[in-house]
Amino acid sequence: MLQYNFNRVFKARGIEKPYRFLHHAGISSNLASKISKNEVHRLDLNIMERLCIILNCTSNDLLEWIPEENTNIPADHALRLLEKPEKEIDFTRKLNAIPLGKMTDISNLIDEYLKRTGQ
Repeated sequence: MLQYNFNRVFKARGIEKPYRFLHHAGISSNLASKISKNEVHRLDLNIMERLCIILNCTSNDLLEWIPEENTNIPADHALRLLEKPEKEIDFTRKLNAIPLGKMTDISNLIDEYLKRTGQ
């Protein structure tokens, strides 16, 4: 079953108060509340695009696929890319655990990555 998983992106982006973030970005109160509680079942494409812009992600980042028990598709099927990851990424927590003296090294690694990938 395909479903939305906004919390994964919020956590990866270090957004601790999703409702406030979304509402401040111009998302209506009602929709911001539903998104922050992960209670959305449908989104218009224009809203999906807006979320992708403000969260700097793709629509695939907002979706996850949980195969039902009787689902039988090959391991290399494209839909498997959307399977729920075993571990969610929490960069904020990881960065907060790094001693300040090592932050320059981390910043340099990120800069090097961005330069290498053209971002």
